[in-house]
Amino acid sequence: MESKNWFILGVGILIGGTVFMTKNSNSVLSSSIIGENINAVNGQQIIALTAKGGFSPATSTAQAGVPSVLRVSTNGTFDCSSSISIPSLDYRANLPPSGTTDIEIPAQVAGTTLNGTCSMGMYSFAIAFK
Repeated sequence: MESKNWFILGVGILIGGTVFMTKNSNSVLSSSIIGENINAVNGQQIIALTAKGGFSPATSTAQAGVPSVLRVSTNGTFDCSSSISIPSLDYRANLPPSGTTDIEIPAQVAGTTLNGTCSMGMYSFAIAFK
């Protein structure tokens, strides 16, 4: 009879721990929302974007409420996508022909879409925060 009580207590602790972790998971990056080009590192999400003949991927879905870094990679990029503009962040920069540039993005509210373009407005990208 005593071992049955320990078993019930153990199951109760497991269930309680699961409920506690589920209710407190909004402070942790949710892997179910993070897209293929997005990785969680040290409490922030890294959104990878390639600039060459446009931006790839053109659309991304990221988690809202989490500080983010947009990591733009170039490799022999000499077209207009080597210049990036993100109006809502008041950000404009010329990217190096080859390398990576990190752009800090403050935590965004769910439903926000961050739009960016090349210098000529020919190529664009969008990051939807959910």
